[in-house]
Amino acid sequence: MSTSSTTTPEATNASPSSSSRVLTEQEANVLFRNKTSELQALASKIGELEREAEEHGLVIETLTEANVTTPDRKCFRLVGGILVERTVADVLPALQTQLEQLKGVLSTLLGEYKKKETSFSDWQRENNIQR
Repeated sequence: MSTSSTTTPEATNASPSSSSRVLTEQEANVLFRNKTSELQALASKIGELEREAEEHGLVIETLTEANVTTPDRKCFRLVGGILVERTVADVLPALQTQLEQLKGVLSTLLGEYKKKETSFSDWQRENNIQR
């Protein structure tokens, strides 16, 4: 049993720069859901890292105050699932480095999110999808 499909002039993509075929409604729905879930996953990861950076900031603030008065004060840090005893003076620089790295990753992810969001908006406009 063979099926044939016909393309009407309205169904062809009018964009001269695009050589891709027109999406069916089902394909468009699947792509829309995939692109939406990609954006949601990225936003979720960004939120998670923002909360982690905020926690690092609070700990750094507390340890900075302790470092002024008692830099040799005991401090415990979870490293690879193991609680390790250190001093405030030892832990503070490591936390500051981690915070800077988190900020760098956040910046990268935010840039990626903006690119994907722009790409998604362009895709919606090109395929005349409004939701």
